[in-house]
Amino acid sequence: MTEPAIELLLATSNPHKLEEAGAILGPLGIKVIELNQINASLPEPVEDAATFAANARIKALYYARATGHLCLADDSGLEVDALDGRPGIYSARYAGTGETRQERDHANNQKLIGEIAALTEPRPAARFVCSLCVAGPDGRIIAETQGTFDGVMTTTPKGTNGFGYDPLLYLPDVGCTSAELDPAAKNARSHRGKALRRLAEQLPTLLRSDALKN
Repeated sequence: MTEPAIELLLATSNPHKLEEAGAILGPLGIKVIELNQINASLPEPVEDAATFAANARIKALYYARATGHLCLADDSGLEVDALDGRPGIYSARYAGTGETRQERDHANNQKLIGEIAALTEPRPAARFVCSLCVAGPDGRIIAETQGTFDGVMTTTPKGTNGFGYDPLLYLPDVGCTSAELDPAAKNARSHRGKALRRLAEQLPTLLRSDALKN
């Protein structure tokens, strides 16, 4: 008899993140769901830590305890070396304006373009960073991983795939931005894809333990 899929709550309402996580974890028997699927109307936790990893931990623990589900949370963003790592952990609301994700993305990108244009370095090195944390309803941290996606910044947005700062991260080795990659190519090299694959490497051992049993 086939073992029932383990259900993993992804602490997001972002369909792009859900699709990416499902594509990598699904073949391992992990059914990835998101907050809307369990009708979890919860206030968002305060992410006031100084690192991506610590903020991911805050979210995973909060939603796991609040919903009773095994929970996967991520915190991710863009680091630009010439801007001392900004926007960093403030990536999602860097410009501080916009009600919808599309409005926030546009405002964030415009602010960042202005800052990059003012630099003497035309294409500063940058990377997307993703930290993942899996927590149980009992407050245990079960797994943590991180991945990066390196490139350089451009002030000419290109591409319609992805979201956020994808149109601004240029990849010299393939001659296009992250937003110009098709989903499969992006998943193969993205920060979140790398972090998810590192998580997937740990899951066979975790699946044999009681840690993932709801």
